[in-house]
Amino acid sequence: MSKDFIPAAKPIIGVEERRAVDEVLQTGMLAQGSVVADFESEFSGLLGGGRPTVAVNSGTSALLCGLLAAGIGSGDEVIVPSFTFAATANSVALTGATPVFADIEGDYFCLDPNAVEAAITPKTKGILPVHLYGHPANMTALGEIAVKHDLKIFEDACQAHGATWNGAQVGTFGTFGAFSLYPTKNMTSGEGGMITCETDELARVARLFRNQGMEKQYQNEVVGFNLRMTNIHAAIGREQLKKVGGWTKRRQENAAFLSANLKGVKVPPIAPEATHVFHQYTIRVPEDRDGFVAALKDEYQVGSGVYYPIPNHRLPSLTHFAPGLDLPATEAAAREVISLPVHPSLDQEDLERIVEAVNRLAGAGA
Repeated sequence: MSKDFIPAAKPIIGVEERRAVDEVLQTGMLAQGSVVADFESEFSGLLGGGRPTVAVNSGTSALLCGLLAAGIGSGDEVIVPSFTFAATANSVALTGATPVFADIEGDYFCLDPNAVEAAITPKTKGILPVHLYGHPANMTALGEIAVKHDLKIFEDACQAHGATWNGAQVGTFGTFGAFSLYPTKNMTSGEGGMITCETDELARVARLFRNQGMEKQYQNEVVGFNLRMTNIHAAIGREQLKKVGGWTKRRQENAAFLSANLKGVKVPPIAPEATHVFHQYTIRVPEDRDGFVAALKDEYQVGSGVYYPIPNHRLPSLTHFAPGLDLPATEAAAREVISLPVHPSLDQEDLERIVEAVNRLAGAGA
């Protein structure tokens, strides 16, 4: 058995991406331009349900521009999960609005609709579910809550390229969807993000915030940012779009093998309505999670990740939004989760070593 280290994630960059970047470099047109526009159109067609799509320089920028374009600002509240990367709540706070943290349901790690409804106040303007680890949130229940209370839905789909709920792609349920193109995501542009917009006007305003507040040079309509994607990054992304479907299928096959063979740990279930794209394959280890992680690495050369050990509502930067808040399902997940390698670069030998390592450690009570 090979003892080469198995990383938790492994970006794949091929000769096609390098060739595409070189073609852009040869043109001398490096900043946002026609390559970005082509990427937006192609992303929309494959992963965005045909919606107007705006490319930006990160998933965080996608969330921020989307929220600002949707009119979120000072005095507003947006309900978010605490069990997610800090960018979700950060983007709300950066608009001047207040992130209101709600608990997750324990199986799929996404917002609990009952907790969301309990968190609604007269200041609530929207619900921002995260399709965490590549599994969609319950968009049926959340959509019903939004209609009942006249709220907007904003989707953090940064980890969920191609995931579906009842056959509809994530990023197409709400006012906007935000995707990340960071190197460890299911596809990458090096750095980057995409906003899938409900209307052409929302996309137009998102582009204003992306580009210093102007659609035409020197005719600034709002106070904006420089959040543009470059042609260089878009060239990488366009090539990755051609491959992400095959990579997703491989992730799903790897996940199926792990779920069929792992023992003594809770493997990730998939809701009947959902297509899971397995950005992460996340198990629960109720006892001594950190010791389990260390043993995987030290004894078996198997990498893993803990996403996320500190919930947002306990981060020093965000805790003032949630004094005394009790989120039991969130806290349990933060104590127990481990994400195992599931990326498409794994071979059968890698998968078998991961299974052997987890099963032995779980059996030993490590």
